[in-house]
Amino acid sequence: MSDLLSIGASGVRAYQTALSTVSENIANSATAGYVRRSTTLNEISGNRSGLTSTAVVTGSGVTVTGVTRSADALKSAAVRSAGADLAKTETGATWLTRIQSAMTGDNLSDRLTGFYTAATTLAGDPSSTTNRAAMLEAAASAAGAFTATGRAVDQIGADLDTTADQATTQLSSLASGLAAVNQGLSRTAGGTSAAANLADQRDSILEQMSALSDVNVTTDALGRATVKMGGPNGATLVSGTDAGDVTYVRNADGAVSFAVHFGGATSAVEPTGGALAGVVDGAQKIKDAQTQLDAIATGFTTSVNTVQTSGSDLNGAPGTAMFATGSAPTEISLALTDPSKIAAASSGGGPRDGSNLDVLQAARTSSGVEVKLTSLVADNAASISQRGIVADAQSSIRDNAVASRDAASQVDLNTEAVDLLRFQQAYSAASRVVQVARDTFQSILDIR
Repeated sequence: MSDLLSIGASGVRAYQTALSTVSENIANSATAGYVRRSTTLNEISGNRSGLTSTAVVTGSGVTVTGVTRSADALKSAAVRSAGADLAKTETGATWLTRIQSAMTGDNLSDRLTGFYTAATTLAGDPSSTTNRAAMLEAAASAAGAFTATGRAVDQIGADLDTTADQATTQLSSLASGLAAVNQGLSRTAGGTSAAANLADQRDSILEQMSALSDVNVTTDALGRATVKMGGPNGATLVSGTDAGDVTYVRNADGAVSFAVHFGGATSAVEPTGGALAGVVDGAQKIKDAQTQLDAIATGFTTSVNTVQTSGSDLNGAPGTAMFATGSAPTEISLALTDPSKIAAASSGGGPRDGSNLDVLQAARTSSGVEVKLTSLVADNAASISQRGIVADAQSSIRDNAVASRDAASQVDLNTEAVDLLRFQQAYSAASRVVQVARDTFQSILDIR
């Protein structure tokens, strides 16, 4: 009779655990990062020894052997890989868009064209003070546009540094969080709801880390993750309960470098995925844009000043430089404040001579500043468009990877409803067995 009672009691305990697991699944069906759990039940068996043999006895009840997660490590790795690729492309596109805004936001191209147009107008009436004032105003406008554009590009570089510092700080914080989860897994019995919760936290952290950098992940028998940054041959960032720090540096040439500081050692890393890889790409694009803009600014001021100093102003005096530059080629200011100082005439020419401005138009063509600026903007726009196409494809790949992972790990309320009903019935049946055993035992005790 005691066997019947223990069989029923084991069923009550086991199905109560199973019901708790189903309830947890239902309650967390909309929780991001939650992986469906299931209760593993096994029959209790034992051995019965006789005089000459030992027999295996079954039907002694049921026991819970563990709570398991419906997780697929390969599918999770595919999500991380796809997410790292997408984050790299999107981050790179963000900086290209910033460059485009800087190059077009101050209408530099229009102001350059306006300057040369004002010079053409003055050439038709070199003695006109109105036309001279208009050309000087157009020159000031072009100089201001160069200065504003150059500073805008510089600001992009500063913003990139801030973004990279924040990303490395976040990555270091995630590494510390993962080390704490690893410690929790070391102290938690496997096959429990607590261990499953920690595994959910681990996978969530790993996915966040992969959005910042490509990471290589391995797990041990307890589920503790070891993470290397920059691929399988990269630097160790997390191992067991130890975590490293990630730092960022951008030198004067615009080159970006990252390093992992772990266990007293420093290792250089080159991210090939995630937002940090996009930062590397963005830093190079910013430097290239800055170099080209500096060259265009230098070509503009040099060609205009050369023409200006080779001619004569309205009073017949030798022309002087129209523009002055500061610490950077794009830091352009107007050196002339008197419209009469514009050297419209060739050297020795009179006040009605505008031939030096014809030379300026020739220099306009030979320097190609407008063409180069247009090409810079157009090439950058083409890069943005190309990144958009790549990002769309990578987004689809990531969405498919997420869908595949979730199909295996996400909670299906219909399935949970069936399991809930099944375990409720099993619990009721086990409770009935306990009741029958108790009633039977009481009947035996009541026999007189």
